[in-house]
Order: sequence, then structure tokens, then C-alpha cells
Amino acid sequence: MTGPEEVYRSSVERWHSDRVARLLQPEGWLSLVALHWLTPGLNDVALGNSSVPAFRVAVAEGDVRAFGDALRHDGSGLPAEGLPLVADVDGDPTKLELGSLRIILIRRGERLGLRVWDRKAEALRGFVGIDRFAVDPRWRIAARFEPRPGHTIPVADVIGDVTEDPSPGSVSFSVDRVECRLDALEGGDTGELFLVFGDATNGAETHAGGRFLYTDPPVDGRVAVDFNLAYNPPCVFSPYATCPLPPAQNRLPVRIEAGEKTYH
Repeated sequence: MTGPEEVYRSSVERWHSDRVARLLQPEGWLSLVALHWLTPGLNDVALGNSSVPAFRVAVAEGDVRAFGDALRHDGSGLPAEGLPLVADVDGDPTKLELGSLRIILIRRGERLGLRVWDRKAEALRGFVGIDRFAVDPRWRIAARFEPRPGHTIPVADVIGDVTEDPSPGSVSFSVDRVECRLDALEGGDTGELFLVFGDATNGAETHAGGRFLYTDPPVDGRVAVDFNLAYNPPCVFSPYATCPLPPAQNRLPVRIEAGEKTYH
């Protein structure tokens, strides 16, 4: 008969398999190959590959349009007046096609940029897996949730932007008798929490810029923080991601020997 611990370990392994499958998708983080920032006016965009035709993107107040004979959208060419682009934070982003490349508009603070995936990316072809700590049920920690409705915290990212992001509350727990606390970010429409944290393994066994972790929604002031599900931020797999960094108060003084290790 399968016991609770075996069932738990199997659930973590299924989660990790799903995680790897998402990374290996044609538009996953492994295939992200460029980030081209735009300026107001007419932008000539060349993506660094002589076999890929250049195109243009016009940026005006409240309007961004793409022009180019080689570009496609839903398999069709673009209209002569240009194709209006919807950014990622404004809804379902407009996807442009250019050979094996897929391109969308992103908005980060006041900046606009083009995010580019390549379905033939070398990193995608060369992926050999992610090293992890052994799954250990003791790292699924019952934490206290302290709600703070309407609260925000400053969150910096790897490109130097700082935004005030909603923080529904904090989670508190102990590791080896050390009291720890993490400010959470909003993680989903049904109350999930998103934790961006650092710990004493960063820079050695794990990524120097910290790791990410989602939880289920808190119930009655309690929430399970499962560090076996801690994972590398996207910028580990591509220099063109715009990852948030752990806020200073989310850098734990203890070693979290669970979840993903640094990706090589």
C-alpha cells in the first residue's frame, strides 16, 4: 500500500515534470532569444540574424504598430497601415511570426519592448534537465498568514525598474528554530500567493538572484509553504527575461535545501 509520504513525493515529481514540459514549449523561457527596447517614433528592428529580415515598429501616444512584408500574424501578412500591437500587460498580446521567430510587445513600467522567441533556439535543443535537492516532506512548512489588505511593497527587477506591487500579506514560519518571514505578492485570481525569496544557499547551490514559489490560497490564517516546489526564475534560462528580485526583507538568513538548484 502506498503511504502518504510516497503520495506526496509523487505529486512533487509530477509538478516538476509539468514544469519541465512548460520550459520545453516552443515559446518557453529556453527559447527566449532577444529583447528589443523601443523608443517613441519609428523603430527599425534588426534581430541580429542576417537571414531574418528587418522590420519596423511605430510607437506613438497610445498606439504601437508593426510594419514589414515578411511579418505574419495568424498566418497572414500585415495590413498596409500596420498592425496594432497589444502588449502583454494589456490583454492577450498580439503575436507576430517571422520564420522560426515569435514576437510580442511587452510593457515594463514606462518602457515598451519586443520579446522574441526562437523555436529553433540552441538552449531549447541542448536542455538536459534541472538539478534539484532531494524531495523532503519536512520542507513543506505550515506557515502563518498575516493579511494586509491594500498593502504594496517595492519590487526591483533585473533590468533596474522598481514597481509598487500589491502584497496581500506575509507568511511566517520557523526553520531550525530561526523565525522567518516573507512578504507575499499576488499569485492568482483565487488568492494564491507568489513568493520571491532568497536564502543562504544563493550564489552557491542555488541561483544568486533568488527563487520563486507559489502557494495555495491561505485558509483560516494558515498556508502551506512547500519549498520542494521552489524554482529558478526565468532569467536563469535566458538573459532576456525581466525577473523580479527578492525584496530585502525576503532574503532569509537560513539555508533552504529544497527545490531547484542553479541551472548550468
